[in-house]
Amino acid sequence: MGGVTHLIVFLSMFSAITLMSEAQYLLAVTKDEPSRQYYTTVYIGSAAMTSPVNLLIDLGTNLTWLNCRKIKSLSTLGLVTCKSSTCKSIPGNGCDRNTCLYRQPRPLGKNTVVTTGRVVQDNATIFTTEGGQPVHIAPSRRFTFSCAVDKYLQGMAPPIAGVLALSPGEFPFWRQMTSAFNVIPKFSLCLPSSRYGYFFMGTPSLGGKKTVPMTSTTLKIDSGKYLISVRSIYVDGVPLTLDPSLLEGGAQLSTVVPFTVLQTDIYNALAQSFTLRQRYYMTKLFYLMISVFKYIKSTNLIFVWVLNLFSQNIGMTQTPGGHAPFKHCFGEGASGRNMDVSVMEIGLPGNGKEVKWRFQGANMMERVSETVICLAFVDGGKKPNESMVIGTHQLQDYLVEFDLSTTQMAFSDPLILHNTNCST
Repeated sequence: MGGVTHLIVFLSMFSAITLMSEAQYLLAVTKDEPSRQYYTTVYIGSAAMTSPVNLLIDLGTNLTWLNCRKIKSLSTLGLVTCKSSTCKSIPGNGCDRNTCLYRQPRPLGKNTVVTTGRVVQDNATIFTTEGGQPVHIAPSRRFTFSCAVDKYLQGMAPPIAGVLALSPGEFPFWRQMTSAFNVIPKFSLCLPSSRYGYFFMGTPSLGGKKTVPMTSTTLKIDSGKYLISVRSIYVDGVPLTLDPSLLEGGAQLSTVVPFTVLQTDIYNALAQSFTLRQRYYMTKLFYLMISVFKYIKSTNLIFVWVLNLFSQNIGMTQTPGGHAPFKHCFGEGASGRNMDVSVMEIGLPGNGKEVKWRFQGANMMERVSETVICLAFVDGGKKPNESMVIGTHQLQDYLVEFDLSTTQMAFSDPLILHNTNCST
C-alpha cells in the first residue's frame, strides 16, 4: 500500500477526532494491548512516497530514532554532516568521517543498551484540525532523526519500529514540529485505556466546544526527565505517614513504564493504607447491616443478605501472591466490577497552595484474571533511581499537558467524570 493510500486510510479511521479536538496539530496514539506500549504513526518521506512508521512514545528520549529500512524511498533521506550546526547541537553526538552520529539509549529493559546510529533528515507529515475543521494533512516539514538496526528494537511490540522522542531536550519531535509550524512549544497526551488516543501539539480541546478543567503545577526538568514536586500522598483524604526525604526528588513521568513504580517504603505505606481502608468500609457496612436487623423479621433472611453483601466486596478477600509484578491482590466482587475502591491523591504545588492529582477506579486497579484484581502499583525496591515513577496505567484517560513555554504541567480530572475518555 502506497504512502498516500496510508494517509487516506488514517484520515478515515480518525475522522471522529475532528468532533473531539480543536488542537492545531494532531497524531493518533495507539495502545498495543499485549505489551501495554503506546505508539504513534509518523509519515516520513516525500508527498509522493510517504512511509508510515510506528514509533514508541517516550518522554525520556531526546532524538527520535528508528529502523530506516522501514522507509520505502530513501531518495529524500539526507545525511547530517559532522560540521553542521545541527550535529553540533545534538547532545552526545559523534562523527564517522563526515557523518554525524547519535548514541541512542533504549528506553525499555533494566539494562540500558546504547547504540550508535547515523543522524539523518527527511520530510515528516502530521495532521491539523485548525479550529475544528475536518482533519487534513499539514505541509510536511524537515525532520531530524537517527537510524537504528532491528536488534535494538528488542522488547518493543511487533508494530513498533523505533522511538518518538518527547523529552525536554533540544531535538525531540514536539520541539522540531512546534518550531517548524511556529506554534507555542507545548504538547499534550491523552493515553487511551484501549484502542486509540491523542497526541496534540498546540492547544488541546476534548469534546468540541466542551472544555475539560485543567489543574497546573510546576514542571521540573532534570537530566532530560519530566518531574513534578510531590508534597504528600493521600488515600481517601488521609495522608500517608512517610519520611519527607522520600518525596524530595519528586515524581518522574513516564510513557514506557506500564505501572507506577514506588520506593519500597512508599509502596508499603500505600498498600497498607489501601487495604485498611477497604476493611474499614467493610466493617462499617457490617455494622450498618446489623443496625437494620430489627427491621427484618427473618433471621434466615438477614443471614443470606449479609453473606451476599460480603461475597460481593473485595475488602476482606485478599489473595496470596503469584500475580507479578503486583504484590497486593483481591478476590473480585461487586466493588471490583465497579472499580469502587479507595482514591489516591498526590499533593502538588500550585498557585500558592497545594493541588491534588486524583487517581481512582480503573487507574488504581488492574485485572489479572476473571476473579482477581490487583493494586496497580509496583514495589521498586529500597534504593531506586527515582522514588516515584508515574506509569501509563495511572496516566490513561487523563489529558496531560506539557507546556515548555511556562515550564508547567497541567492535568485534567479523570475524564470519566466528564462523560468522556481518551479512547476513540
